[in-house]
Amino acid sequence: MRDSTSTKTTALPAATGFEQTIDGKKTELYVLKNKSGAEAAITNYGAHLVSLLVPDKNGKLTDVILGFDDIAGFQKAGGAYYGATIGRYGNRLAKAKFILDGKEYKLFANNGPNTLHGGKKGFDSMVWDAKQIDSSSIELTYLSKDMEEGFPGNLKVKVVYTLTDDNAVKITYEASTDKKTVVNLTNHSYFNLNGQGSGTALNHVVQIDADGYTPVDSILIPTGKIEPVKGTPFDFTTATAIGARIETANEQLKFGKGYDHNFVLKKHDISTPIANAVGDKSGIKLEVFTEEPGLQFYTGNFMNGSNTLKGGAKDEHRTAFAMETQHYPDSPNQPSFPSTMLKPGAVYKTVTIYKFSK
Repeated sequence: MRDSTSTKTTALPAATGFEQTIDGKKTELYVLKNKSGAEAAITNYGAHLVSLLVPDKNGKLTDVILGFDDIAGFQKAGGAYYGATIGRYGNRLAKAKFILDGKEYKLFANNGPNTLHGGKKGFDSMVWDAKQIDSSSIELTYLSKDMEEGFPGNLKVKVVYTLTDDNAVKITYEASTDKKTVVNLTNHSYFNLNGQGSGTALNHVVQIDADGYTPVDSILIPTGKIEPVKGTPFDFTTATAIGARIETANEQLKFGKGYDHNFVLKKHDISTPIANAVGDKSGIKLEVFTEEPGLQFYTGNFMNGSNTLKGGAKDEHRTAFAMETQHYPDSPNQPSFPSTMLKPGAVYKTVTIYKFSK
């Protein structure tokens, strides 16, 4: 069923579009439901979050996640990472390399001279093993072999998506390794709280609990500094429309072609939201909870209408935004940033929650 007045989708995509064999492994679409009537769709291809239906202010189910009707759509738009699980290292690594214990590891440069979101074939392009735990949870596992995309260590990864009864998507990440390595996992969902296909996201009002951010150079690598947001277009400590200052004459906005920056979150734990956004038309509110120290706020600056989303909408410029919870970009090359190193015997575990209300 589709809304007759727009290209907003009001139902999950058909499972048949996700039934393939890739790299000798079967892909499928998995559906999660809660007691409140919300629904989510996830595919084990790239552990993508495909759809998320939550009620708007009138109680109408609204798909707030950008995605595609089939795997082919995700493959074509791969470099945009719609809804993908990102690894082995989310965000950018400068000059496609890093040094660990005095040894240099060379990676694939897929973003100018840098490595972005895991390299040429990151976790977003892999077929994960899936086990549906119950009607509201799914467990996805993947073994990233030693030196895959240039990263050391056999890394065992587990991601659990849970659709809670209070309309939250809880994402739990776990990883372990047999060699020292670096890990920074995240989810790259693009949100439009008015509904996918409903037009611009610039009128969404956003608040981020961060007094600082990490400025970048012209190729979007952090300079190593943490700058205050106060007095800049990056101050979202009070709720502000995304578009209110996005065209300001500001070098950082010029480099990112808008917001594409890591915010240094205030001290927090998983029980307190560290960011929120409200859809101006739907009244849907998104709250972000995380154990991570950073949040990449990205405003769809590279979206250009070249992909056809679920229901026939195009991914037009700035019709969605991302809030990727993370450790800071380029941390392995930035000694002053929190470490992303994982040692044998230790377990990487982090939780992020995207909660929706009206």
